[in-house]
Amino acid sequence: MTDSRVLVPGRNCWRIVPSKRVSFLVDAEAYFSAFVSAVARATHTVYIVGWDVDSRIRLLRNGGNGDSPWRLGTFLNRTLTCREALQIYVLDWDFAMLYALDREPLPLFKFGWDGHRRLHFRMDGEHPLGASHHQKLVVIDDRVAFCGGIDLAAGRWDTPRHDPDNPCRRDNGRAYPPFHDVQMMVDGAAAHSLGELARLRWERAGGKRLPPPPGTGEDPWPEGVVPDIEGVDVGIIRTQPAYLERPQVAEVRDFYRDAIRSARFSIYIENQYFTAQAVGETLAARLREEEGPEVIIVLPRECSGWLEAGTMGVLQARLVHRLREADHHGRLRVYFPEREGLDGQIINVHAKVLVVDDRLVRVGSSNLNNRSMGLDTECDLAVEALDDPKVRSGIVRFRNRLLGEHLGVSTGLVDEAAGRRGSFIEAVESLRGGDRSLKPFPEEAEPWLDDIVPQSQLLDPERPVSLGELMDLVAVQDDVPEDRTGGIRDAVVLCSALALLLLLAGLWWWTPLKGLLNVETLASWWGIFRHSPAAPLIALAGFVIGGLILFPVTLLILAMALMFGPFSGFALALAGSLASALSTYSLGRLLGRERVRRVAGGRLHRISRRLARSGVLPVVLVRMLPVAPFSVVNMVAGASRLRLSRFLLGTALGMTPGILAITVFEEGLGGFLGSSPGEHAPLLFLALMVLLGTAWFIRRRLRSMHPHRTGEKK
Repeated sequence: MTDSRVLVPGRNCWRIVPSKRVSFLVDAEAYFSAFVSAVARATHTVYIVGWDVDSRIRLLRNGGNGDSPWRLGTFLNRTLTCREALQIYVLDWDFAMLYALDREPLPLFKFGWDGHRRLHFRMDGEHPLGASHHQKLVVIDDRVAFCGGIDLAAGRWDTPRHDPDNPCRRDNGRAYPPFHDVQMMVDGAAAHSLGELARLRWERAGGKRLPPPPGTGEDPWPEGVVPDIEGVDVGIIRTQPAYLERPQVAEVRDFYRDAIRSARFSIYIENQYFTAQAVGETLAARLREEEGPEVIIVLPRECSGWLEAGTMGVLQARLVHRLREADHHGRLRVYFPEREGLDGQIINVHAKVLVVDDRLVRVGSSNLNNRSMGLDTECDLAVEALDDPKVRSGIVRFRNRLLGEHLGVSTGLVDEAAGRRGSFIEAVESLRGGDRSLKPFPEEAEPWLDDIVPQSQLLDPERPVSLGELMDLVAVQDDVPEDRTGGIRDAVVLCSALALLLLLAGLWWWTPLKGLLNVETLASWWGIFRHSPAAPLIALAGFVIGGLILFPVTLLILAMALMFGPFSGFALALAGSLASALSTYSLGRLLGRERVRRVAGGRLHRISRRLARSGVLPVVLVRMLPVAPFSVVNMVAGASRLRLSRFLLGTALGMTPGILAITVFEEGLGGFLGSSPGEHAPLLFLALMVLLGTAWFIRRRLRSMHPHRTGEKK
């Protein structure tokens, strides 16, 4: 019998293109090794597109730090020196302040100014507010390409053993827990299409239009990598948010739903998150069916970091709970991988894998969260077996290889158990219980935390959230009647103020000023302003004006660090951020709550009441989570009943971690400006104390909201 195809171009995938060879690279040791081999064979172009790219990571590791030639930046520069016609393009997401502590502080300098002239680097911020560029692509000569969940970034390298104390699992001086992920490698027309996608992203990010490479030169397929599947069509699946004149592309969401609906016997999922409502609803419907498929989901035991655990972790627990309620026939298992010796650490499951029966496999960048369904840019690859027994066999081997890794057994033993038991779930259950195993995922989140975490549309949106929707999401319903009298004069006053803000922003975004005001320009002013007596005042004025014209605050903070060094730079960046916040807060206060409310209606009134009731904590979270424009939140706070002291404290607490990351932490500005590390020890200690104090304050505030429920179990 011939299976009907799940992949349909224009519906749930961009295109279907052939690949002579397909390989599944499980865990970053295999991926980094293949990357080195393929790039070393490159003739014309290498495109590196990532959510995060770190020039300092070691690609090949044999213990210690002596293998510096294999650091990413060094390796790329050395390869360019050996290959005279080669051009390398690195496109990194222009990240939000929330992630500043986990990233290389000065990637532009490391890749751009400090790199080979044929090493081109750009940061890509061309996306809606609150979105991110989450694709993880590498394309070599349009002939070989990698796509999956692994960035060329810190904290990714590991082996399938996931040893608790592997000395090689250390980046930039920091050890990290075991890390599991998957990258898929293709060639032929599939690689060429991914090259098209990379060139389009480069151009949209402000780079010049790049021609495709000529397709000549040696085969860049990595030596020693044996294909898992040969001669097969590959579907390329994307998410792209609606932005400017471009419509939303939601192929990832539609593919997941179609793939789950097509399942006959089994669905196997590995993912970093599980909060996507569209996927959860489709799985729940299949679980309610009397003859539906068995479903196995592998997640990390908990989200990494206290902030994610307290937000995404709660949303994930809610969805898992709903699935278990829908599992009327006992066909669902949700696990996390564990092994002896971890001493409280988790195996960080970062993979994004879906396997349906023995007919369909998908590997990519998209998480099972709402963001990946419609807000962030994503790219996945999928292979359908249809009626090809060799492809079916390759898909099953890959799935069972993953299960064998988690269970600490061979792929053959998983094959044997699956064949003997006849049930996917029974096969896994029969192999659990060793030193390495899959354990049942925790039942629910902490009740006190579950009560205060807001709806998923705010923390995990599927599309850009407008100001009006944001107000509705965080509003407290009340019975206060809305006063809709007055209005014309008040509306004129408010609209005039908003028009002025838009005019100032337009002068920045739609004139040559945007091209002139960039990192290079700001750095060139370094020597001019650094020693001027008026420099601090100019810096503060720059933050105030920058807030009015929507100039990126991250860039202004970086400029402070460049001009004044880490000590003064940190102080001025924090002071400038507060000055910018205070100016737009004052504008909101000047207009007044009644004027703002009469024009914007009851939604603004309700968000004002929420701000007034909750105080500092919402301001901290809004600063750390990219959910609303900086200046708009300031105006709403000013027009509300929120006291200025609470507003400024919340802003300071929320902005401090990102400012510290840019001005103080890592090699950062201390190394760039040539300062000795010893000079920074006191500030580093102070920075650590501030960060710990911020975390303690937020936890304490969260718990104080429900003190009688802390520690309760349902």
